[in-house]
Amino acid sequence: MTASTTSSDNFTIAGRDYHSRLLVGTGKYKDMDETVRAIEASGAEIVTIAVRRTNIGQNADEPNILEVLTPDRYTILPNTAGCYDVDSAVRTCRLARELLDGHKLVKLEVLGDQKTLFPDVLQTVEAAKILVADGFDVMVYTNDDPIVAKQLEEIGCCVVMPLAAPIGSGLGIRNRLNILTIVENAKVPILVDAGVGTASDAAVAMELGCDGVLMNTAIAAAKDPVLMASAMRKGIEAGREAFLAGRMPAKRFASASSPIEGTFF
Repeated sequence: MTASTTSSDNFTIAGRDYHSRLLVGTGKYKDMDETVRAIEASGAEIVTIAVRRTNIGQNADEPNILEVLTPDRYTILPNTAGCYDVDSAVRTCRLARELLDGHKLVKLEVLGDQKTLFPDVLQTVEAAKILVADGFDVMVYTNDDPIVAKQLEEIGCCVVMPLAAPIGSGLGIRNRLNILTIVENAKVPILVDAGVGTASDAAVAMELGCDGVLMNTAIAAAKDPVLMASAMRKGIEAGREAFLAGRMPAKRFASASSPIEGTFF
């Protein structure tokens, strides 16, 4: 596949095809206008919303974010951000399904503590089992452990999302080899989630073969979120094209661009 074919290089989540491989969140922006402009600049088709922190209909006295990020334009991905146990995560997903008229696609995250925001793997696995059995299409946030990633796939999660680095850290991918191993062994889409800081981080994730990247803080906390959203979009596209093109082998020593063999003098 050449770079010119990437316009039709779709990927599938829960039976639906998407062109944009950049998924974005809605938190931490200064206002709703900035949120909308940044998301538009990102080109994202999937937008994740923290049900415990954002009104999607559970509070009639506050603006409903779905009035500006409409479900007819974006795939809404309710997430369980802020949940630290199985029961609250499952309850949050069921609330989202009720508020969104039977919507089944959710992002599951069960956090271990408020300082690191690392996933609690044991509770994540348990919640995933319950939600899959209950008919949800589960996109699951986890650590970068290839064994755990495979277990979550085997449970029935439709997407596995290993972290690049701690949530909101902006450190970029800390363990490329683990991400590569997860990608190589997966039969479901793999999206890097959490820890991306700039466009080059997103490009690295895509060059490793990830199907996409989900981010929020890297865009929202930039000095110019709208411009950063545009940069992230281009980083994703460049990284994907580089992966499809197949990079040259890395070599220890130099290799002349113009070999001496066949020269005239």
